[in-house]
Amino acid sequence: MADQTLPIGGALDITPQKATKQSFFEWLSEWFITVDHKKLGILYISYALVFMLVAGVEALMIRVQLAVPNNDFVSPQLYDRLFTMHGTTMVFLVGMPILFGFANYIVPLQIGARDMAYPRLNAFSFWLTAFGGLLLYYSFIGGFGLYGVGTAPDMGWFAYAPLTEKAFSPGHAPDYWAIALIISGWGTLGTAINIIATTISMRCKGMTLMRMPLFSWLMLVVSGLTLVTITPLTAAQIMLMIDRYLGGHFFDTQAGGSAVMWMHFFWIFGHPEVYVLVLPAFGIASEIIPVFSRKGIFGYAAMVAASVGIGFVSLGVWAHHMFTVGMSTPTTTFFVLSTMLVGIPTGIKIFNWLATIWGGKIVFATPMLFCLAFLFQFLIAGLTGIMLSAAPWDWQLHNSYFVVAHFHYVLVGAIVFNIFAAIYYWFPKATGKMLSETLGKWHFWLFLIGFHLTFDFMHIPGILGMPRHIYTYMPDRGWGIWNFIETIGAFVQAIAVLVFLYNVVISLMKGKEAGNDPWDAWTLEWATPSPPPAYNFATDPVVNSRRPLWDLKHPEDPDWKYE
Repeated sequence: MADQTLPIGGALDITPQKATKQSFFEWLSEWFITVDHKKLGILYISYALVFMLVAGVEALMIRVQLAVPNNDFVSPQLYDRLFTMHGTTMVFLVGMPILFGFANYIVPLQIGARDMAYPRLNAFSFWLTAFGGLLLYYSFIGGFGLYGVGTAPDMGWFAYAPLTEKAFSPGHAPDYWAIALIISGWGTLGTAINIIATTISMRCKGMTLMRMPLFSWLMLVVSGLTLVTITPLTAAQIMLMIDRYLGGHFFDTQAGGSAVMWMHFFWIFGHPEVYVLVLPAFGIASEIIPVFSRKGIFGYAAMVAASVGIGFVSLGVWAHHMFTVGMSTPTTTFFVLSTMLVGIPTGIKIFNWLATIWGGKIVFATPMLFCLAFLFQFLIAGLTGIMLSAAPWDWQLHNSYFVVAHFHYVLVGAIVFNIFAAIYYWFPKATGKMLSETLGKWHFWLFLIGFHLTFDFMHIPGILGMPRHIYTYMPDRGWGIWNFIETIGAFVQAIAVLVFLYNVVISLMKGKEAGNDPWDAWTLEWATPSPPPAYNFATDPVVNSRRPLWDLKHPEDPDWKYE
């Protein structure tokens, strides 16, 4: 059957098997022991969304504390723990798991595979990641004295030495932080290896690398980048544990160690990590924008080349986080230039997305709205990033709220917006139900307004000198009104998230049936039933172009036939 004229084999002819009645415990057991890439993808996404809510509550507590001068809503110690756990959670327990969750679910379907290359490794990787997150938050529970196991970490998500040494952090909080991230990092490495193996060796007949959907391409780049960046972070955390318990002095400045060495190890991971998070968001936009513009992506080859270029250049920019530590002039100049250089392939992507939209028959569905907002917000984030790449400007604003505004423009304005776009886009495929467009638009506009109230105005106190990580401030600084507006914006974002959660729950219970392809898309995942069966495709797909499903549905449209 693989040689029939249908370009995707018999994939459209799959009839889902009739569901058998299960008890709750059977259903629960099935999810705990599953090796199905789709169920594991949903587990990753659900896990990340739970921690997103937790991190959101932490952010709201931070914003309430800073809403007015001389506030005492939380203690200084709890404030330090809140911003540490918020940053750690959003990067390690939300951003990476949710994007690798989408990769788990979508990549095998997009490349015509039946599963990931190593299903058991896939399951093991998820449970490692999940255990790491739970271990980290067990320290937070202990911090409130419920079990007496210690206190939550309070040294910032970047855990700068020597604050993490025994002399300054005698409790177990840094241990929980380091061990939890080592464990979850191993899970991430397993998933990255699996995605690379799956993409390289399990593509269906006709699915060459240059016919692969851009989301799958970008996840291949991200997985390679993950293998390179997680390892130095893991090494640094192991060295930290040696310092704390085996008498090492890697970062112990009182015994000849180097705090700056920790910075190098951390940011060799930390800045490429931004691209580990944002490149999948680029892939999401590259799938959604063409579908809702009713045009093929402009400059496919340039988009692939730009993605690979970003992956390589991102490995050489880390020390722009360290302009103020006293590096030599040639070293500083190198990192200034490399940071500016990464803007070139990124700019190529923005122009290609705009060219895709230009002249298209745009459908303003909820996924497209989130992607359009992403385009504007990521442009602003890129411009402020170029500003900070100039060392003299960075010296003035280093560790100020201007930097906080910049990276939230990336992490929220680009990544979270595209995560929401992806959920609205692929939710029908995963569940067979449509999310409400009315509630989706309420979610979008509230979240957009809240985002800009919070992070647009955050640049101003940063320029006025407000440092990050401060517990409170005096009323004569001129920061109060801006912080109050930011807090209002944070609560507007929280209301938007509640609308989103209500939309998910109500749609799961009584949402409109989605059908196999509600968006009239063209990649292989839309050729399967919604939700797809365990085996994905009844026969191995065969593809002849980058848009196999569109070719099948619209043979009369010659503009879509190209190589």
